[in-house]
Amino acid sequence: MGENSNVKLPPGFRFDPTDEELVVHFLQRKAALMPCHPDVIPDLELYPHDPWELDGKALCEDNQWYFYSRRIPIRSASNGYWEPMGIDEPVVNSINKRVGMKRYLVFYIGEGPAAFKTNWIMQEYSLSVSDSGTGKLSKRSGHSKIDYSKWVVCRVYERNCSEDEDDDETELSCLDEVFLSLDDMDEISLPLNEL
Repeated sequence: MGENSNVKLPPGFRFDPTDEELVVHFLQRKAALMPCHPDVIPDLELYPHDPWELDGKALCEDNQWYFYSRRIPIRSASNGYWEPMGIDEPVVNSINKRVGMKRYLVFYIGEGPAAFKTNWIMQEYSLSVSDSGTGKLSKRSGHSKIDYSKWVVCRVYERNCSEDEDDDETELSCLDEVFLSLDDMDEISLPLNEL
C-alpha cells in the first residue's frame, strides 16, 4: 500500500482490483449499504480536490488512487475540471452480464477554451440501473434516506507524459509543462506592460 494509506494489509498484499471486482465487490456493496470487507476504499468528495491532492485522502496503490464519491453533473475542482472523454465501456462479470459502466474523464487546468488538458485520467465506475442500491432507510443502522444508487467508485492516475513523445526529449511532469507555458505567457505580456 502507499505510504499515506490508512489501511494496514499484511506484507505482500496489493490492492489491484479488476473492473468487475470494483463494481461487484465494492460499489454494489456500498450502494446496498452493506459493509465492504476489507473496508479499504474511503469516501471522498472528489470535486473540490485537484488530482495531485489525492495523496493521503484516497487509497493509493502503484500511483493509482481509489475512492467512493457521489456522481454530480459539474465536476469542478480548485484549479480546473474533469471532462468526459466520450468513452464509456460496459463492465461485465464472468458470465458476460453487464454489471456496471466505466467512464473515462480527463482533467483540465483553468476554465473554458483557455484550459490546459493534463495527463490526469479518472475512470469512474457506476452501477447498471438494475443493480443500483435502493437507498431505503435502514432500520438497524439508522442511516438517513440517501439515494446510494448515485455512488461511484473512481480510479485516478497520471498517464505517462512521454507516451506520445520521443524518448530523446527531456521528460517533464504534466504540471511542469503547464507552469512553463504559463511562464511563457508572462514573458509575452511583459513588453505590453512596459507601454
